[in-house]
Amino acid sequence: MPYNLDADCMRGGPSDRFGRHLKDLRISVTDRCNFRCRYCMPREVFGNDFPFLERGGIMSFEEIDRLAGIFIDLGVEKIRLTGGEPLLRKNLADLVSMLSMRDVEIAMTTNGVLLPRHAPALSAAGLDRVTVSLDAIDESTFASITDSGHTVASVIAGIEAAESVGLGPIKINTVVKKNLNEDEILDLVERFSNRNIAIRFIEYMDVGTTNGWSMGEVVTAEEIRAIIGINEQIAPDKKSDVAKRYRLAKGGEVGIISSVTEPFCGDCTRARLSADGRLFTCLFSSKGTDLLTMMRDGLTDVEIAEAIEMTWGNREDRYSELRSEQVTASNRIEMSFIGG
Repeated sequence: MPYNLDADCMRGGPSDRFGRHLKDLRISVTDRCNFRCRYCMPREVFGNDFPFLERGGIMSFEEIDRLAGIFIDLGVEKIRLTGGEPLLRKNLADLVSMLSMRDVEIAMTTNGVLLPRHAPALSAAGLDRVTVSLDAIDESTFASITDSGHTVASVIAGIEAAESVGLGPIKINTVVKKNLNEDEILDLVERFSNRNIAIRFIEYMDVGTTNGWSMGEVVTAEEIRAIIGINEQIAPDKKSDVAKRYRLAKGGEVGIISSVTEPFCGDCTRARLSADGRLFTCLFSSKGTDLLTMMRDGLTDVEIAEAIEMTWGNREDRYSELRSEQVTASNRIEMSFIGG
């Protein structure tokens, strides 16, 4: 049956084999990063000789915008720009300006250190809000995690730059790893809970195969709740929200993303587009559908939409729910390649 964009939008967009509709798209604009976080891009793997994508192998802004338009016609309501570190992509505000002409929310996840330079232009171009990764307040712990030469102060400066130009409400993502930064949890809550900033603690996940993940290094959602002393859960804004939100006794809130111990696969509406134009239907995928080659081979928007619908329609990802059976699966795509 020929694909009909209008008809598909009327019925809520394509759904997968579990009835999950495609609503959110994460677009990686680069596979490069200026951090070498242990849980994502360990330096011993992603060193100077690592074969990052060549310029001709990544999507141009025009190609990203074209694909975004197709996804939006299919029902996508929110686009998040990721990396790698998205602000390493030259002239990123030009892409934001192109996307802002479409009826979609535009967010970005960043490590924050380049925001003082780029936040004004991004805001003017139409970026709605940012999420900043910050795994510690203590400088020595931060240095141990990021292995980057950057500082907590530089990330805080980025957060403040984003605040100053209205890129909020800002969220902070903190990956918590046992014997590394669980002692930072209360300091982070204290630092940000009295501001219009939502901090979200993320269980350490087995994304990709290079971070040496083990279950013994996971600080569980239950343990995080106990450390903070929270139990009053706030109703989610949307069923597909990945963070469980909790009210703090002194006011404010925190979120916990518990992909490992309290998975939320059943409500996942997110697709991911890598910088080289491959569509992945799960953060833990091993294979993607090559949309960039389709575009460069001259396929029409309708033909590409059909490929997207077929890929999503065949989706049956439930990796986090089945993790105990699949933990030895190989060739999972790296987080730095498709964004977290």
